[in-house]
Amino acid sequence: RGDEMAEPLGPIVEAGRAIEVNRVLRSTYLLLAMAIGFAALTAFIGIGMGLPFMGFWPYLIGFFGLSWAVNKTANTSWGIVLTFVFTGFIGFAIAPILNVYLQVNPGVVLQSLAMTAAAFVGLSIYTIFTRTNFSWLGQFLAVAFFIVVGIIVASIFFDLSAFSLLISGLMVFVACALILFQTSRIVLGGETNYIIAANNLFVSIYILFMNLLSIFGIMGDD
Repeated sequence: RGDEMAEPLGPIVEAGRAIEVNRVLRSTYLLLAMAIGFAALTAFIGIGMGLPFMGFWPYLIGFFGLSWAVNKTANTSWGIVLTFVFTGFIGFAIAPILNVYLQVNPGVVLQSLAMTAAAFVGLSIYTIFTRTNFSWLGQFLAVAFFIVVGIIVASIFFDLSAFSLLISGLMVFVACALILFQTSRIVLGGETNYIIAANNLFVSIYILFMNLLSIFGIMGDD
């Protein structure tokens, strides 16, 4: 009798999981869209105000500190509030950089935005519809994290501008891997907190955009 009851429960359980995954996906992309919009707004305000470049340490402390705070409060309403604090901070931080590019070659910014949007949408659609498990990228991303930390530390003591194109190319690859990995976790039920999911995807998009901007700027001699 237990087997007879378990058999019809299987599809019900699977349907429940599918509903939960769809709910997390919808909530994630809704929050992500609002976060990107808010970051764009603060960047626009920062450009209009002519904000100076943020110092290295204030940026680093703000980035990692706010990221930690979002993850720490992700199970409360404060997680949403801090999401907008974090994305607003990013918008103000990149405003001076965007201002320089807009003055020199506005087309580079538009090109980077278009490529970022195309890459994110393409990678997301592929992962969602194929339901491919990209958990194997976790090991690569763990190694990449320590490499990036090493680059940050090295940049404090050495001028790495000669390697800018190589570093930006690596970061674009890492950002794409992050999008695949994070989207896969949501689709397969590994990530059920939409606040954490949205913030992780926002950081991936941010990394992708800024490094594409760097690459197109270098290739255009700007």
